[in-house]
Amino acid sequence: MSLLLIGDNMKPHDRFNLILSLLAILLAFLLFQACAPTPTPTPFIPPKAPTPTQVLVQGSTPIIPTSTPVPEPVASPTATPPCTDGLAFVEDISIPDGTIVSPNASVDKRWLVQNNGSCNWDSRYRLKFVGGLEMGATTEQALYPARSGAQATIRISFNAPGEPGTYTTAWQAVDPNGEPFGDAIFMEIVVE
Repeated sequence: MSLLLIGDNMKPHDRFNLILSLLAILLAFLLFQACAPTPTPTPFIPPKAPTPTQVLVQGSTPIIPTSTPVPEPVASPTATPPCTDGLAFVEDISIPDGTIVSPNASVDKRWLVQNNGSCNWDSRYRLKFVGGLEMGATTEQALYPARSGAQATIRISFNAPGEPGTYTTAWQAVDPNGEPFGDAIFMEIVVE
């Protein structure tokens, strides 16, 4: 068909360029077709059915074969190991042991601790009074939330006793189930 377009009135040089152009277009079309992704046909896999076995005994009723479904194995989820709770005392930030205070004075005690367990402390974690004298503090306090490996400041406000003497208070962290864990923290003051 392209030869019909090339007329006798065309110069040989123009004919040559036209043929080259048509060949270039044809070559580009063939390369485009060759490089285009071809869809991968999905192979037909016929369903597998158990081969029925049929036993015929002369004079008996034929046995109709049935297939018994085979249960597919179910993958069981991998259990996540439980985390471990931990609290390590780092230092007294305020009121070091043996600090002298006035009778009935307000005492703002702060401890620096580290969550050295693998559980993150959230609002379910508590600090409970475990010994000594309560000194006016609520016997259960919120444990400051802290991610595993982080340090936290625990702060409790106390009222010193009115009588002179040495007084101690002890506190323990407990998990959401009420189980104690980690180092207990203490305060010892001398009332004069």
